[in-house]
This record gives sequence, C-alpha cells and structure tokens, in this order.
Amino acid sequence: MTQEQKHGNTHKFGMAIDLDKCTGCGSCMVACMSENNVPFKVDESNKKDSITWMKVYKLTNGKSFPDTEICYLPRPCMHCGGKGDHGHSPCVSVCPATATDYDHTTGIVSQIYTRCFGCRYCMAACPYHARYFNWWDPKWPVDMEKYLSPDVSPRMRGVVEKCSFCFHRYQEAKDKAYFEERDEIHEEEYQTSCTQACPAGAITFGDLNNPSHAITQLVKPDPHHYGKPRNPKAFRLLERLETNPKVYYISEKEWVRKAGDNYLDGEWEKVKNHHG
Repeated sequence: MTQEQKHGNTHKFGMAIDLDKCTGCGSCMVACMSENNVPFKVDESNKKDSITWMKVYKLTNGKSFPDTEICYLPRPCMHCGGKGDHGHSPCVSVCPATATDYDHTTGIVSQIYTRCFGCRYCMAACPYHARYFNWWDPKWPVDMEKYLSPDVSPRMRGVVEKCSFCFHRYQEAKDKAYFEERDEIHEEEYQTSCTQACPAGAITFGDLNNPSHAITQLVKPDPHHYGKPRNPKAFRLLERLETNPKVYYISEKEWVRKAGDNYLDGEWEKVKNHHG
C-alpha cells in the first residue's frame, strides 16, 4: 500500500514542464501574478524583496561558442510530499504556527496567511527558494484594485506566500461538478494559469494518480518509489534530497537533467562511498 493510499488520497496534482519547449518568454510568470494577485513594486530591480511565485531561471552547459547551449527552467512551488509513511514537505515540518500544511486529498501544500506570523522557518527549510516574505503592504496602481482576482485574497505585510497550484480553481471545479451532480472533475476543468498561458505548450498539469491524465502518461510516476519518474527523459529538482516534489521536468539533453540534480562528476559517488 502506498503512502497516498494509507492517507485515503484520491488525487495527487502535479506539473510536468518540457524544458526543450520552454522559450523563457515569461508568460507563466505574468499569468501567475495576475491570477493570484501577487504584489509588485515600482522598482523590481531589488530581487531580495520582490515576490515571484513562478520564476524562470536560465541554465547553460558552461561551454563557449559555438558549443553553448541554453535552457530555461520555470520554477513554481514543488509541493513536496516528503519520504516515508509519515513524511512531510520540508516547510510543513518546521512551521510552528501550522500556517502551511500538506493536503493528503490533493497533494497540495497549502499556505494559510492568517495563521502565519512571519518567522520564515519555512523559507529557510525550502531547498527550492519557492517561498517569499511580504516586507511591505501591497500598493496597487490607481483603480487597479478593481481588476484583482476576487477568488484570491491579497496578502498583508509580515506573512509568507507561495505558489498554490491555483487551488481556488480546484474549488471552482469541485463546485461545478457538485451542481452538475458529478463525483469527479474533468481534467480540463482544473488547470493552473501558467499552464493555460504558456504559448509553447511546455506545461502539463493534472492528477498523478489518474492514469488517463496527460501528465501521468508523460512522466510515468512510480507509485512504489515515491513518484520517481520512469520516463528516462523526466527528472525532478534535487532528487537526492528525497523531498518527493510533484513538479517534473522533461528534457532530452543529458546536461540539463544532470543540472537539475546539481550533478558534479565523481563527487556524488565520493559522498555515497563515504557514508556507506
């Protein structure tokens, strides 16, 4: 019996990003900010206190021209599941206020802003730097408040926020299914804003526990090994940490897959041999 089955999990929502398709255009970042009322400053040059739930990084193979290759890597919250029957994501394990929690019915790591008192332990624990602290109360341009999403509450100063896999859209899809007297929601009814905004079609979102969903067929997660992908072209960031993230990346390039696990030739074998 898997960890998810023990907890009665019916869904495990995840994301697969094809890095060979991603052009680094940033549409996912803009869509995420618009959908989730992510605040911004007039001067965004100081990245230490800016907030970006979805962030696009640039990777290179480290070679000089003409052998240079570039890859763009979008990074949302990984919604880690942890390892073991009672595992938790790193952020959930350290939060003293239970302001963040792992939902075993969806696989989503939630963030409850009204419980958060800003200790930022979760930010220190997150190995993916996917959490952000609100240093200032959000200030919107004149009349822009009218265009904020009514389904997502703006966050106040002094709390931590992050990607939620557009959880409010899941709530809407469940309500629609309920009124139509359906037990299940359709795959296309719950999609994140970044998935729909990507012009290259690089992002796939769905239920990793549903074999008919596109993401399951794409990454082929192994339920007996904490969701590790059986697709040889798929990988997860920092897999060695065993955080069991639900965001998968796909690339045909070996150097990209190695970079995703912070790979150094020979070094990992030394560490394994040292620790037995």
